[in-house]
Parts: sequence; C-alpha cells; structure tokens
Amino acid sequence: MIVSTRNQRALIILAVVLVIAAIAELGFDSGTAPTAQVVSLNSDQLRQRVALLRQTAAALPVREAFLKQSNADLADRERGIIQAATAAEAQAQLVLTAQRLGKSNGLDVRGTDSASPKAFGEYGIVYATISFDCHIEQLLNFLADLSREPELIVPSEEHIVSGNAKEKTMGVRIILAGVVPKKLIPEKKGLGAF
Repeated sequence: MIVSTRNQRALIILAVVLVIAAIAELGFDSGTAPTAQVVSLNSDQLRQRVALLRQTAAALPVREAFLKQSNADLADRERGIIQAATAAEAQAQLVLTAQRLGKSNGLDVRGTDSASPKAFGEYGIVYATISFDCHIEQLLNFLADLSREPELIVPSEEHIVSGNAKEKTMGVRIILAGVVPKKLIPEKKGLGAF
C-alpha cells in the first residue's frame, strides 16, 4: 500500500490533534485544578479516557514504523521516474536511452515525432517514437535491455513491417513511454477548465 505525502501529513496531524484533544479532555484547563467533586463524579470516564490515550500512544510507534516503511517503498519506486526540467527534455532522454541501447545492439536508432504527454494519476507519461531496421534477435535484445533500465520506460506500441527478405531484416517503429513528475505535464485549458 502506497501512502501519498499528503496522506502522511494528514496522519501525523491527526495523531497530534488526538493527543491534544485527549489532554484537553482530561481536564487540564488554564492552570486551575479540578475540584474534588468534579473528579469524583467523572473518575470512571477519566479512567476510560486515560486507557484510550495509552492505547493511542502505544500504537504510535507502529504507525511511525509503517509510515517510515511506506516512505522507503515509495522512494524506491520513484527512483525510476525520469528527472527533467520539461516534458520535451524527458522525451529527449527517452530517445537518448534508446539510441544508447541500440548502439550496444548494433542498431541505428532514429528518433521521430512524439505524442503529447499525458497525466497518469500522481505522475505523468511522456512518449517518444523511435525507428530502426534490425534482425529479430537484435529486436529481442533491445527490448530485454530496455526492461533492465533503471528508468520506468516501456514500449507503448510496436509496429513491425517486413524489410529486406534477403538479409532477413525488418523495419521497427516503437513508441516508448516514460514516467515523469506530474508537474511536467501542461494543464489543459479550455471550456472544461472552469
């Protein structure tokens, strides 16, 4: 389960508010001591509230450990997000990664047009289209190498057309998708943006 930063802050604030409310309910008002009559009338309620406060305090270390583990898991998963100043730079990084992997597999990877970036929950997705001619084993090696990259890059669409039958090559066009921070995705403006 992934807890967003906003939800983490809300849990911490809730815990602080509960502790303050419990202290306030115990009768600690502006320095005046409670009278013996009020304490004797509400002693059962005070005991129950103290027991509840102790249970809440006992659960706090478990919640903090859960929060710490959730933050570590989220940081581990977000390591693969492409870091760039703009969506165009992120698209260029996709093409550069593909060219680097292509070169290691003996491919001449060319970048072509790119689709517009899209929002994807708390993140964004950028696209880059690449094309090259290759043998089947070169394509398989390229896709395997792509899956081992630390960045979250996947082939979104593949188009394979027959190439040179004599040399057993084919033409490949792949649309790559990469995960980026949502701030890189431009906001849509228009009639629906009221």
